Amino acid sequence: MRTTGRQILSATGLALVLGAVPAQADASELSAGIGLGWIQAGTATRLAVSPHAGISWRIKSNILFHVHDLFSVVPSIQIGGAGVYNSAMVALRCGWKNGDFSVGPSFAIYYMPACGSALCGHVAGMAAGAHAQTNAYVAGPLGVSVSANVDWIGGSSLVLPGYVSVLVVAGPVLRWSVK
Repeated sequence: MRTTGRQILSATGLALVLGAVPAQADASELSAGIGLGWIQAGTATRLAVSPHAGISWRIKSNILFHVHDLFSVVPSIQIGGAGVYNSAMVALRCGWKNGDFSVGPSFAIYYMPACGSALCGHVAGMAAGAHAQTNAYVAGPLGVSVSANVDWIGGSSLVLPGYVSVLVVAGPVLRWSVK
C-alpha cells in the first residue's frame, strides 16, 4: 500500500490533536445526537440527516477542549441523488450546568450533489472551514443541539469551481459525564 501526502498530513493532524488533549483532565463528557437540517453547496439547498458525537475534556471550571464528528447524509429522495458529508472539528467549549457553546476549525470530506451557476452534478473532495455548536439541556442529560459548519469547497470541479458550503442542523442530544 502506498502512503500518499494526504495520508501523512491526516496522520500528522490527528497526532497534533491527540497531543493537545490535556493528560490530567478533571472530568470528561461524551455527547451524541442526531440532527435534521439543510446543507447548501452552490445554488441548491438539500435535506441532511446528521448523526454526531463528541468528547470534551475540562481544562478550567467552565472551559473544555472538545473533539467532535458530524456525519451528514443527503438522502436519495431529492433531485440529484444521495450524498455524504463528514466533518471533524476541534474546539474550545464554554460550558455551564444546562448548556454549552463551542467554536473552532473543521475539516470535511464530502461526496454530494450540488449545483453551480450552469451545471449540476456530484462533487467530491476535502474542505477546511469553521464550526459552531450550542447545546441546551432541558431534561437532565437530554437536550437540543444546533450545529453550523461553513466550509470552503475548492478544487477543479466544473460544477463548483470554488464555493462555500453551509450546513445547519438541529436535533436532540444526549450527554454523559465521567468524573
